[in-house]
Amino acid sequence: MQIEIIDSHTGGEPTRVVLAGWPFPEGATLAEQREYLATHQDHLRRGVILEPRGSDVIVGALLVPPTDDRHCTGMIFFNNDGVLGMCGHGTIGVVETLRHLGRIKTGRSTIETPVGVITVDLEENGNVTLTNVESYLDQTDVEVTTPSFGRVSGDIAWGGNWFYLVHEADNAPEVTFENRDILTDFTTEIRRELDKSGVRGRDGHKVDHVEVFGPPSVEGATSKNYVLCPGNAYDRSPCGTGTSAKLAMLYSHGKIKQEERLVQESITGSTFTGWVTIEDGKIIPHISGRAHITAQAALLFDEDDPFCWGIV
Repeated sequence: MQIEIIDSHTGGEPTRVVLAGWPFPEGATLAEQREYLATHQDHLRRGVILEPRGSDVIVGALLVPPTDDRHCTGMIFFNNDGVLGMCGHGTIGVVETLRHLGRIKTGRSTIETPVGVITVDLEENGNVTLTNVESYLDQTDVEVTTPSFGRVSGDIAWGGNWFYLVHEADNAPEVTFENRDILTDFTTEIRRELDKSGVRGRDGHKVDHVEVFGPPSVEGATSKNYVLCPGNAYDRSPCGTGTSAKLAMLYSHGKIKQEERLVQESITGSTFTGWVTIEDGKIIPHISGRAHITAQAALLFDEDDPFCWGIV
């Protein structure tokens, strides 16, 4: 068995797009297909993403036929921990992959995801602007007490995934690349305490991303972030859904205006530019960034291999 893939990175964060060899999951909607993938095709997710073929950092995107022919494709995201609702950096990676294959033209296109239809604008230079699903602030001033870092307070927001956005902490580590290990410890403890306390998003899903902010180091950036993703890997990019959640939080608190640009720097120094528009009273984030192709390959699967479906 073989699965054809193209790898890219968006601001340092890798995306592995599955082109062929993976049987399309069943379901009338992409949300149903995502659940089918999680229930019946999890071995394929593990085999594509985990070692020895992949790593904890890679986000996978399975291309599926759209349920509406007006959209250029459907896509289902997954990582080392399971399936995802949406992925901003991954969407930009998918668009660059389709551009590389000649399957998308410059200008505006729409893509189906399990959480809704998104719009992408592809420029001649490869830059992509993603118009995300509605994002919103869900809960404010949610406090937890961590064993090693003390009291932490933050907001919970939806940007296509659920985020806990830290805005105050007794002993928060400085947001620098050199501090990435202690930042992982810090955010892992926060997520563990949120889960133990029964904190959930409004759809009942646990809050599985944690985002911390600090002063920027890149000229023109507004702030620097560190994002802990499900599976305990940190985002090398500024995180598209995390930036969307932050934009929704800032707008809801009256800290940014409609169409005001924010330049979000990542822990690696890459940047996304983001802003919001209000449509029918809903906060719609826009994220702009660039991806680059890194590899095209066929992954081979031999069921006699004890690690055929990945090292868990």
